[in-house]
Amino acid sequence: MSLKEKLQQDLTESMRARDEIRSSTIRMILTSIRNEEVAGKEAKELDEKELIAVLSREAKKRREAAEAFTQGGRADKAELETKEGEIIAEYLPKQLSEEEIKRIVVDAVAEVGATSPQQMGQVMKIVQPKVAGKADGGFVSGLVKAALSGN
Repeated sequence: MSLKEKLQQDLTESMRARDEIRSSTIRMILTSIRNEEVAGKEAKELDEKELIAVLSREAKKRREAAEAFTQGGRADKAELETKEGEIIAEYLPKQLSEEEIKRIVVDAVAEVGATSPQQMGQVMKIVQPKVAGKADGGFVSGLVKAALSGN
């Protein structure tokens, strides 16, 4: 069963269970997927990798919104965004631990032979495909930066 089919099935189940948050979150995910499919010159069916990219983007939006609501003193809205983020995370691949990411970064730095922050792009080219959908890009970028500056 594809990820999109699983989302459709889970939407039906959550509607039967009258789980409003889950239903609205899955609807939002499916809408984002449909928008992505029809964007551009012609409609296309997204593959699993592209679906995961859409889910990752939506999860990141929820994290950032929860953070903004928390800073703005809106704990109720922050909690809702956090719950939506947790629901989206259920459909993403298992996230890599910080140690696993550091190991990938160290291997990539060694492979490139990078010694300075100016070579960050070369290292990220190797790291990105290995962590795509499994780690936050900003976090990975920070680890690469730290590894190249000797911290």
